[in-house]
Amino acid sequence: MDRTNHICLMAIYNDWMNAKVYEAARSLTDEELSVDRQAFFGSILGTLNHLVAGDTVWLQRFARHPANYLALKPIQQLPAPQSLDQLLFSDIRELSTHRVWLDQVIVAWSRSIKESDLDYPLSYTSMKGTPADRNFYGLVMHFFNHQTHHRGQVTTLLSQSGVDVGDTDLVALVPSESRT
Repeated sequence: MDRTNHICLMAIYNDWMNAKVYEAARSLTDEELSVDRQAFFGSILGTLNHLVAGDTVWLQRFARHPANYLALKPIQQLPAPQSLDQLLFSDIRELSTHRVWLDQVIVAWSRSIKESDLDYPLSYTSMKGTPADRNFYGLVMHFFNHQTHHRGQVTTLLSQSGVDVGDTDLVALVPSESRT
């Protein structure tokens, strides 16, 4: 599997897992979703908001790539999160609607990436104001790994609340290959 196909697979996995996580989360009350569970971002709702904030920050950076990804144009219109713990949505239903839209953007963007785009050094400034120049492919892999990391926290918090998300393994989506 080449790098662009791997990015597409990760975007599809991201969409699939977010649908499962949000369906599970919606089975809890607003109060249960907001309970501080001593996670990095406190509650289930706080962690899900962190993922949306982080995704927005990275996608806005990726939109500045010279490839000028048309799929990321709507992301440029969003206000930039002021912090990674900002509660962008206090209601799981509104957050879920935004997440579905965001995941559609991510899938469309992933399909527009060309192999030649991946070796570009992307320049950006961190939220702390530190300038950086990093390999675009490495940043895209970080983007998807970050999602997986925090969704793992959410699935643990949901499990501790008695909610089973089900299968979470990427291997469920890795295409089978026949030997010839």
